[in-house]
Amino acid sequence: MAKLLALSVAVSWLAASAAAAGFYEKFDVVGAGDHVRVVSDDGKTQQVALTLDRSSGSGFTSKDTYLFGEFSVQMKLVGGNSAGTVTSFYLSSGEGDGHDEIDIEFMGNLSGNPYVMNTNVWANGDGKKEHQFYLWFDPTADFHTYKIIWNPQNIIFQVDDVPVRTFKKYDDLAYPQSKPMRLHATLWDGSYWATRHGDVKIDWSGAPFVVSYRGYSANACVNNNPAGGWSSSSCPEGTSAWIHRELDGAELGTVAWAERNYMSYNYCADGWRFPQGFPAECYRK
Repeated sequence: MAKLLALSVAVSWLAASAAAAGFYEKFDVVGAGDHVRVVSDDGKTQQVALTLDRSSGSGFTSKDTYLFGEFSVQMKLVGGNSAGTVTSFYLSSGEGDGHDEIDIEFMGNLSGNPYVMNTNVWANGDGKKEHQFYLWFDPTADFHTYKIIWNPQNIIFQVDDVPVRTFKKYDDLAYPQSKPMRLHATLWDGSYWATRHGDVKIDWSGAPFVVSYRGYSANACVNNNPAGGWSSSSCPEGTSAWIHRELDGAELGTVAWAERNYMSYNYCADGWRFPQGFPAECYRK
């Protein structure tokens, strides 16, 4: 996630208080400052452009830290030959060995090939919990909504309000529940791993690459104490809509549908990666 080596993103989202200065009040810029520019703000729609080129990478990260929340954004991904690029929308407590993280990443492709959406969860520095999906639409042709719901019971990943994955909490297993996390959005050079395990690199003749973000929202509990903890978080009105959210039978059916028809990788089926046995949660329902 820290590898912001070359990127360009055009970012736009709808926000209730989307003044041009509001972006810099709510977010810190990552990478070269001259690669970030507020393009327009008509009082309803704010657009921010981040530029991807050989010289630098960039992105943005929230000033606030959160302990549980519902995070949503609309994105229109890099078109054409996007091989080697990685677009992300994720939460992270930091870069340390014991960090927590919840990821949505889009791994670029050669023209005509499907995009791969990677989802992953890290808890106390333990990751390697990827589920990857081929998207069932062209994510470069229009905006689609991607959402992370993170509460004390489970983590839910949604695409256009369709649940595609749930990661449950078990009392005896690591789960991200005590470390406040910041929101991050980036587009970066992931040539070393992103496309066909790193075999296909970025074609810089196609730069600058552009991703558009809009409709960002965070209905989340803002952490007010660096030490973390639920009691030190300020939860907004509407928290009840997601704080106890778990998937019902019909929604679990959409997860099964996505796994059956579009899953391209499941860590719980990767015997080469786990020769001594799969992680404990793989054996539980």
